[in-house]
Amino acid sequence: MSVEPLLPVVLGNGRVRYAPGMRAGSWVFATGHMAQDYGSGIAASVMREGAPNAAGPTAAREAARVFDNVEAVLAAGGATLDRVVRTDQYYTGVAMVPPYQAERRRRFGALIPPSTSIVQQGLLLPGAALDLQVIAVAGDGPPVTHVDHETLRGQPTSGYSAALTAGDFVFVPGNTATAVAGEETRNGVAADALIKQGQLWGGERLRLETAFIVEHRLFPSLELAGLGPADVVKAQIYLTDPEDCAVVHDVWVEHFGAAAAVSVVPCATRGLVIEDGKIEINILAHRDGAAAKTPVEAGTPPIFQNQAEAVRCGDLLFLSALIAADDDGPLAAGDPRQPRFSERAGDEADAILDAAARICRAAGTLLENVVRVQQFHTDIDDFYAVHQAWQRRLPGRPIPFSAVEVPGPLPVPGCSVMMDLWVYAP
Repeated sequence: MSVEPLLPVVLGNGRVRYAPGMRAGSWVFATGHMAQDYGSGIAASVMREGAPNAAGPTAAREAARVFDNVEAVLAAGGATLDRVVRTDQYYTGVAMVPPYQAERRRRFGALIPPSTSIVQQGLLLPGAALDLQVIAVAGDGPPVTHVDHETLRGQPTSGYSAALTAGDFVFVPGNTATAVAGEETRNGVAADALIKQGQLWGGERLRLETAFIVEHRLFPSLELAGLGPADVVKAQIYLTDPEDCAVVHDVWVEHFGAAAAVSVVPCATRGLVIEDGKIEINILAHRDGAAAKTPVEAGTPPIFQNQAEAVRCGDLLFLSALIAADDDGPLAAGDPRQPRFSERAGDEADAILDAAARICRAAGTLLENVVRVQQFHTDIDDFYAVHQAWQRRLPGRPIPFSAVEVPGPLPVPGCSVMMDLWVYAP
């Protein structure tokens, strides 16, 4: 199988092996990009500690450096910005959003790919305010087509497409219950996504908001590409109230069933585009998804009942979020008689990667073909222990990781690490 790390580097005294990009078939992945120079953290030209204001706002320089790094990866993989099919942005605060969006518009022009923007508690590098992940199709790959819609596109400042097709895959951006033209609103949220004012029991807020996003945002976006809910292969659901994850997943299953890979990820309070919003959902579908996707069973207990362990579709394998737990809760970590001879986060990562390897084998591929790694930590200081687990599993292999700190609890309380993985599986 042809999976090629792009521009691999070794970071820090711990010799962390990082792949800024991966080329797999016609796909190009650029994951976990910050404004770094790969030698000493955030680039000195970004921070300009001696004269930080002399060359314009620091945030603008940070956004520009991130895009410079991403464009270098795309070039190495035979892709360009006009072939990007999805961007995911994590910020440490909302102040970074406007300068990032301005730089993104400058780079992409009018055609901005589907986007998901989330505020999280922390990033890997001190001083970083932005982590950018990009998926693209190489120039020798299938055509990329933007699908526009007046009310389903992003806010005027962001302006991303309502959907995008790349061959048979259809990318739909992160959607919230933000009110659009013609919808009644309360504090920016569509009124139909909220309990009616004055009612003490008029439904559950999370159920109403999730159902509204699905029925009024995701379904119409799929319809633009001639698809329906059965064609969805992968979803990410971001929650500002992580303890409500079971309710939200329940609504998901009511609308989509259990035949897609799903990850439910905590995010910061006020971490979405609308201050009072609680949920954002992005999806990936396939033109023949109902028939083309294959649920994968490897005996790995999913986080939620009625959830696929993974889905194989086209030349990609999409895993539901993995966590070191079974039906009874967190897995025992290490030897309680010798607690200082191991690290809890590393033990969790070993269990997660064992499960991921089983799923890959059941799908006819290998963990070595992982092309996109999103790690969600309740303590970002656990990153190194988790990376060591990767090196135990794949010695010397550069990993295309993005790692962020999220507020607890994770969907299984007591766990500290969760992973969302994509694997090449032609």
